[in-house]
Order: sequence, then structure tokens, then C-alpha cells
Amino acid sequence: MSAAFFPTNMDAAPPSLAKSEALRTRMERLGVREEDLVETFVRGGGPGGQKINKTSSCVSLFHAPSGIRVKCQAERSLTLNRYRARFLLCERLADRIEGEKSLARQAAEKIRRQKRRRSRRAKARMLAEKHANSVRKALRRAPEAE
Repeated sequence: MSAAFFPTNMDAAPPSLAKSEALRTRMERLGVREEDLVETFVRGGGPGGQKINKTSSCVSLFHAPSGIRVKCQAERSLTLNRYRARFLLCERLADRIEGEKSLARQAAEKIRRQKRRRSRRAKARMLAEKHANSVRKALRRAPEAE
């Protein structure tokens, strides 16, 4: 990303210098060059009123070597949408390259493990622990007066 990446006349504040630098190093590590990106700006749609419908703030990025296309219209600001589109492109490219090791894949796997049914033995053990806890709690109660 060059200095021209962040124009001076913008609606919202651009991403911080640290964030843009981190994105630049991530793009270099993944082998994404600005020359390989085909960037087009399209008119937005959906909620946001007249402003979103009049300005071309929706960013469409196409990475020619990988064939990945990303569209971003999360913000009203063109600058932020350009940043987010590049970030999404890096995420998808990393997911494709790293496969099982990618963060998105790991998060999906964690959710899958959490939703998986317990085995009979694990379920019996859990219920036995619950019963033992209830007995322990019952012993803490004050004795009832007769």
C-alpha cells in the first residue's frame, strides 16, 4: 500500500498507521502485491440512505493470481472499505494457503467440537459429578427444626 492508499479528503478516520503497516506486512508475507489487484468502485446499496446510493464507496477487489474476488461495503467511507477489502482478501488467501492451520478453520473446528455429543461414559461421569455436588450442597443446609 502506498501513501496514495489513504486520500486526505475522507468521511471517516483512516485505519491507524500501525494497522495499515500490519496489513502491508501480512500482504507481503502472503505474496499479495498491489500490482496483482484489480480494484473497482461500485455504487453501494441497502441501508444508509441517500449518501450510500449516490457515492461509489463499495470496493470490489480481484486478486488475479488466485482468482479470489472480495466485495466490501461495510462502511460509508471508501478508505475504510478499501482497507477492509484488503484485509478480507488476506483472510481468504490465508485460509486457502494454510488450510487446517488457519484461524478461521480452527475457530470452526472448536465450535464443531463444542457441539459434538458427549460419549455415554463422559455423560455418565458428568451426571455422577453433578449428583455428588448436590449431595455435598445438601449437607451444607441448616438442619430443619421439628
